[in-house]
Amino acid sequence: MLQLNVKNETSRLRAVILGTATSNGPTPLEHEAYDPKSLEHIKAGTYPVEADMVKEMDALAKVFEKYDVKVFRPEIIENYNQIFSRDIGFVIDDVFIKANILPDRERELDAIQYVIDQIDPLKVVRPPEEVHIEGGDVMPWNDHIFIGTYKGSDYKDFITARTNMQGVNYIKELFPNKIVKEFDLVKSRIEPRDNALHLDCCFQPVGKDKGVIYKSGFREEADYLYLVDIFGMDNLFHIEREEMYNMTSNFFSIDTNVVVIEKNFHRLKNWLLSHDFIVEEVPYAEIAKQEGLLRCSTLPLIRD
Repeated sequence: MLQLNVKNETSRLRAVILGTATSNGPTPLEHEAYDPKSLEHIKAGTYPVEADMVKEMDALAKVFEKYDVKVFRPEIIENYNQIFSRDIGFVIDDVFIKANILPDRERELDAIQYVIDQIDPLKVVRPPEEVHIEGGDVMPWNDHIFIGTYKGSDYKDFITARTNMQGVNYIKELFPNKIVKEFDLVKSRIEPRDNALHLDCCFQPVGKDKGVIYKSGFREEADYLYLVDIFGMDNLFHIEREEMYNMTSNFFSIDTNVVVIEKNFHRLKNWLLSHDFIVEEVPYAEIAKQEGLLRCSTLPLIRD
């Protein structure tokens, strides 16, 4: 049995589900795009090809191997995108929560069922149908659980709004002893530079007391200031609009002092090095064209 344990984003990683780009299928048609960044690249003829994305994910797998992390991969579904494992489920403490994802993606959960079968069934939950919640919006941080959401009255019209307030309330009920704080995110169906698809597109903790943040990703300044209050202005690395578009806050921590980033994030790299982090760099720019990056393609199961 797998003894799940995830209390935060940065403790030493022991086991993870890493998505796969194998048999990723053809380039989607414009009307099939789930987000504005994918749509932008479909229109431009620059949508990523399978061979490049497989190489990128293999590079990340090699980093996990270097740090002796147990890696699970989904079973292959022919001609199907299975890169973003964070969307389909997440772990808080010792509970695996299956996400109510877009209906078209339900098969992705079936492809990791062999992993879920290794977990105590009493520790696997599935929210009711009206609860929308995806792992990219959910960030355990010790006593806190940070959750990205969208509070606009037009929620149902936005395919980029992935977690609703019912999702926030579901987590509050599931973890009554945690401080659950939701953040109202900026969404756009047409401009990827103004679309925080998930919370990890505009914020993520790093180390024991630091974070990377994009202030304009929050619809309410009070939400941004809440994080400033917790982490302290001096401990936050502020990214710009174009850096948010390139997914700079979507790195992945293997330990409190070891961070995997996309190799083009030079400004982030310099900041991390200046704070004594070990920085592992991988190519992930092709996968980023689908509005997801390192955190999106990983589902941590066990941390120290």
